[in-house]
Amino acid sequence: MALVDALGLYILSQTFNAHSWVIFGITLVVLIVVNIIYFTHWSIPAKYLTPGLVFLLIFQVFVILYTGYIAFTNYGNQHMLSKEAATNAILLNSSERVKGSPTYPLVVVQKGADLGFAINNDGIVQAGTATSPLEDVPGATISGTSITDVPGYTVLTQQQIIANQQAIQQLKVPISQDASEGAIGTQTATMGYVFKSTVRYDEAQDAIIDNKTGEIYKADEKSGSYVSASGDSQKIGWRVNVGFDNFKKAFADPRYATPFLRVLAWTFAFAFLSVATTFLLGMFLAMALNHERVRGRKIYRTLLLLPYAFPSFMTAFLFAGMLNPKYGFINQVLFGGAEIPWLSDPWLARLSVIGVNLWMGFPYMMLICIGALQSIPADLNEAAEIDGASGFQAWRFITLPQLLIQVTPLLISSFAFNFNNFNLIYMLTNGGPQFDDASVPVGATDIMISMVYQISGMSGRATRDYGLASAMSLLIFIIVGTVSMISFARTQKSQEVSV
Repeated sequence: MALVDALGLYILSQTFNAHSWVIFGITLVVLIVVNIIYFTHWSIPAKYLTPGLVFLLIFQVFVILYTGYIAFTNYGNQHMLSKEAATNAILLNSSERVKGSPTYPLVVVQKGADLGFAINNDGIVQAGTATSPLEDVPGATISGTSITDVPGYTVLTQQQIIANQQAIQQLKVPISQDASEGAIGTQTATMGYVFKSTVRYDEAQDAIIDNKTGEIYKADEKSGSYVSASGDSQKIGWRVNVGFDNFKKAFADPRYATPFLRVLAWTFAFAFLSVATTFLLGMFLAMALNHERVRGRKIYRTLLLLPYAFPSFMTAFLFAGMLNPKYGFINQVLFGGAEIPWLSDPWLARLSVIGVNLWMGFPYMMLICIGALQSIPADLNEAAEIDGASGFQAWRFITLPQLLIQVTPLLISSFAFNFNNFNLIYMLTNGGPQFDDASVPVGATDIMISMVYQISGMSGRATRDYGLASAMSLLIFIIVGTVSMISFARTQKSQEVSV
């Protein structure tokens, strides 16, 4: 509890400083409740249930609720900030160097994940980031005119500067809280110059005004952007609630609706075929290895479990190399050097995905089927044999129904897993081959979750649109949840009938 309280107090201090009042309030309530539970004697069961409930709230409930919140906003590449922060960012980014302004010896520093500058202002070291104006740093070390150490910051090496060159050249650190006083920027990462904004904010009009052209960009609260009379908008906006616009975009905007429906159909087909093929092969092998007359069953089982023991993402990655049309093992060895486009032809790519998933998934199905077969009373099959039933009839009317009663919940969970089997798609095909008629980076083997990944912009192939990606994630949640509830309801009925 000492460790828990220490972590809780740390989170409270960080969220208080960041003015994240919702997280602060939730953390405070959880911390108080946990302390009451573990320092009183009135609720013994709660002491065992609390850790699981807390993790459930953090990693499941909170994630779902936050995703739902983002789905109704325009949160994305150009709308990540609050209105105040977006306004300041526009003022800083729309800037030019002030002629005749002083120059400052400078080093590039980092605080947490944020880059910043530390300048030598007549022997006084001042440091800041894009969101934190320059402040005096007591205890900083200067050698000649060069800054060598800045307490609270990490001074970047030359290699780190080269790796972040573009970000450093675009970085502007405010001189003070007043954005009109300008900011420090650099082109050389050694000398800093004063830059002042070419635009200004007019509070009376709630607008950004271009000082050179006089063009006025008024705040549009519906889109979260500053928009001019001609329809042009500033590149940086702020996050606002857009209602059901993201859901409308998924189904009504041709850029997303057409590939969305195609991807949805393939996702259902992929999930169903993955479960069906792995279950049928796993059941066949389980029945074969469950037979008493098969010698060396333990050895066979061990060998057949190897694909399941190997990491799935590595299996997909290796198969991607084996399916290479020119140099892959499958074409070179099995097909005599034929250049079969396994991963560049849409239908062959889908077939390859199903085949590789079959290789990775059948050992799991074999395991659960072996366990289920061993729990089926042998008397049932013996009675069927006495009554003159053939082997197929005994399997069809006795073994299979008894088997399905036990494994159906696992088949449902397998369907849900394959509905979101991101690793296989990403490592094997990366969703390709891409649709020729789609304006978004979506391909023939993309499933819903990989389409969400592409639309979110995390792959770097599209502009980041977290709002739309969250809306589609909610649709996945609803689809999988609905299918699972219907399947479990039918499974329960079948179990009641069998009893």
